[in-house]
Amino acid sequence: MIRLAVRVRREQAELVLAELLELSPGGVEEADAGDHVEYAVYGAPGELPSLPDLRAAAGSALVEVTTTEVADDWQERWRRFHRPVVIPPPGAARESGPALVVRPPWEQPPDAGDAVEEIVIDPGQAFGTGAHASTRLCLELLLELAVQTSARGALLDVGTGSGVLAIAAARLGFAPVVGVDRDRASVEAVRANAKVNSVALMALELDLRREALPAPDGGAGAWSVVTANLVLPLLCELASVLRPAPAHLIAAGDRRGGGGVGQAA
Repeated sequence: MIRLAVRVRREQAELVLAELLELSPGGVEEADAGDHVEYAVYGAPGELPSLPDLRAAAGSALVEVTTTEVADDWQERWRRFHRPVVIPPPGAARESGPALVVRPPWEQPPDAGDAVEEIVIDPGQAFGTGAHASTRLCLELLLELAVQTSARGALLDVGTGSGVLAIAAARLGFAPVVGVDRDRASVEAVRANAKVNSVALMALELDLRREALPAPDGGAGAWSVVTANLVLPLLCELASVLRPAPAHLIAAGDRRGGGGVGQAA
């Protein structure tokens, strides 16, 4: 197993990440390197992006490219990285509302009290186990929205990854729920994870930059909620095509902007 890493200037990191995800749609590892950001992909020789493609993706932001051989126990260390995540109910509902627990299948559920909605996610090759800061923020906002309203309508999850947000939404009562992602492995992971969690949702392969977003129930109306845990360039793409506007938008992913929930005018 080889780790192929590219170190880039921080101010251009989000743009580089968007290009890297075109080369490696299964996701990349991100590490803070002071004034720089390092992105890495893992794979066997012949499975990784070529060095010319990697350098082209980084462009003028490139600092250096490195390759290292990964130890034989990398799978076990990868499993230790993914730990259960507990999302407590928001303040006003802390005594009565449910907590969300997201865990990989090889971890036992933590003690989070009686009122718990548990979600089991096998990340496989898809992004999203609830541990990343932006994913956790989206889960917190989704739980807050569910507590605030009893009318939990149709929800679209753009860039669904492993399906953690879509599955959480379905578990919290939003319906219908549709997750879209350009990566076929993600779509397959969502379907498998939805089955494990016994929730009903639809997962579709869709490229935001080239294809129109689906409408709720196949009609022409607006989604009640749209979730989007994406890098900044893709959030900008989404903003340009998200018509009609949803009643609520939960967006995150940009390291400088964080995430937020809003109600459309």
